[in-house]
Amino acid sequence: MFWKFDLHTTSHIDQLLDREDVTLRELMEEDDVLQECKAQNRRLLLFLSQDHCMQELVRLITTEPPADLEERSRFKFPNIACELLTSDVSIINDKLGADDSLLEVLYHFLEQDPPLNPLLASFFSKTIGNLIARKTEQVITFLKKKEGFIGLVLKHIDASAMMDLLLRLISCVEPAPLRQEVLHWLNEEKLVQRLTELIHTGKDEERQSNASQTLCDIIRLSRDQANQMQENMEADPLLAVLESQESVAGLLKNMFEGERSEASIVNGTQVLLTLLETRRSGLEGLMDLYSQGYERSYTVSSSILNAIEPHIKDFQQLLLDPPKKSAILTTVGVLEQPLGNARLHVARLVAALLQTNALSICQELCNLSTMDLLLDLFFKYSWNNFLHFQVELCVAAILNHPSSEERPNPGLQNHDGNPAASDPEPQGEAVETGRTSDPQTSIHNALVAHLFQKCQLVQRILDAWEENDKIQGEGGTRRGNMGHLTRIANMVVQNLEKGPVQSQITDLIKELPEDCRGRWESFVDETLRETNRRNTVELAFSDYQIQQMTANFVDQFGFNDEEFSEHDENIKIRQFDDAEEEEDIWEEKEMNYATQAKSRTR
Repeated sequence: MFWKFDLHTTSHIDQLLDREDVTLRELMEEDDVLQECKAQNRRLLLFLSQDHCMQELVRLITTEPPADLEERSRFKFPNIACELLTSDVSIINDKLGADDSLLEVLYHFLEQDPPLNPLLASFFSKTIGNLIARKTEQVITFLKKKEGFIGLVLKHIDASAMMDLLLRLISCVEPAPLRQEVLHWLNEEKLVQRLTELIHTGKDEERQSNASQTLCDIIRLSRDQANQMQENMEADPLLAVLESQESVAGLLKNMFEGERSEASIVNGTQVLLTLLETRRSGLEGLMDLYSQGYERSYTVSSSILNAIEPHIKDFQQLLLDPPKKSAILTTVGVLEQPLGNARLHVARLVAALLQTNALSICQELCNLSTMDLLLDLFFKYSWNNFLHFQVELCVAAILNHPSSEERPNPGLQNHDGNPAASDPEPQGEAVETGRTSDPQTSIHNALVAHLFQKCQLVQRILDAWEENDKIQGEGGTRRGNMGHLTRIANMVVQNLEKGPVQSQITDLIKELPEDCRGRWESFVDETLRETNRRNTVELAFSDYQIQQMTANFVDQFGFNDEEFSEHDENIKIRQFDDAEEEEDIWEEKEMNYATQAKSRTR
């Protein structure tokens, strides 16, 4: 039988190693060289860890291959070299981490003029990153001696591999005291300030984008680390700088200084949005707004809001006069003036600011009529669902605001526990429309009133719905924002029935002109009810189709549940036995498929 044959063969690598003149390249040509390395083939590891081999491996990942080589094979050896150096084998890690001459060759890669070869940059970053994790003290000591290290990394920040290298320095250093030492070193090198300076109108877009992404990742990594830290642990100095009013103000100054560019606006706003995150980002996190109220994972520092507030008018101006964009062809025709990424990010920022409930921020948004502008864009760009979702979040933040009894804290707090600085005495129209003496509730009530009076939310819903019905009645296409408009309408109805601003919305609806109030009541009782019923039926039918498809698939191709609950004794395993009469496994035999099928058990 099969096990009687001795299938064990000596590795071809071992055969090569028997030769005294074997070269590194010959070994790297073998398909299983990496597998043998990770399997701790001692002879191979001893060969690879020789000085001349290590120098050749490092040279391969830091030197541009000859241009005359076939493109497919140009980076074959550099790739294998990188995999060998990062195979996480102690003998290689020890050799690479302890030999300054090898580290110097690696470091010299950064001293080249930009741009770096992106593939070699990734090999370099992966190798250094592995050493940071495995030979931490040696590598950190080496890098700290290099005065220009951070400057060189930022010089090449247009290569995403350099971004990865910085993040490894922040997240992969253990133990905690050493990590804190590294963070202080990076802070002394003014890493945050230097990254912020790269987000500027005059800078290359790729560099801006990577600098922005690095800052966002630092914020998230530092906050996650802070959540896991013990109470007596020192705070993260990089996060402290990022959340400082001076740093945020510097970022905003760069964004709006000189000629505005979409790249600096978008990349800068992404950093602000990350600073304003009160829970993990993503659709699920944002939609928690509906289900979980305002429970926070992180607390927004007042310094961030104090820095943003003076620039709200600048963001407002972007909604009115965005950076110029060329007309684009879409599936629904030519769009002469696209919404643009800058205005979309302003909408995201407004939604995030409204969710902070900061008094002065909400008052400024109210005074500037920002929601009115966003609703204008909501209806103008009827096919931009990204925008529709942000406007829906803004409406939700205004309508779902917790009452003063439900709020655990009277205002935002800094990380040191001090209350956020807010205007104690709200002024202007906000106070006049307020329904209570509590400043925060007063400002919020002003926002609700603004939404129904100045923005005319109810009238806009009714007019848009009637216009869409007319378009569809003439054979046209249903507008792309109708789904979000349905949810906004349902949000208003739900808050009329219950919620923190129920009585105020009831009064505001009563203040509508009589004909408008009648249209609204008919819309809610008939049109919206029927739309909700139809949506529920369609959703249920969609779920039913999925269930049927799944059931049919199991019936035709799968196993029944009871098939997995058979007792073990039903499973018969026929053991091979040397004593059995040997047979030729290749001998042709007549097969009785009927008998075989009857006896088969699953």
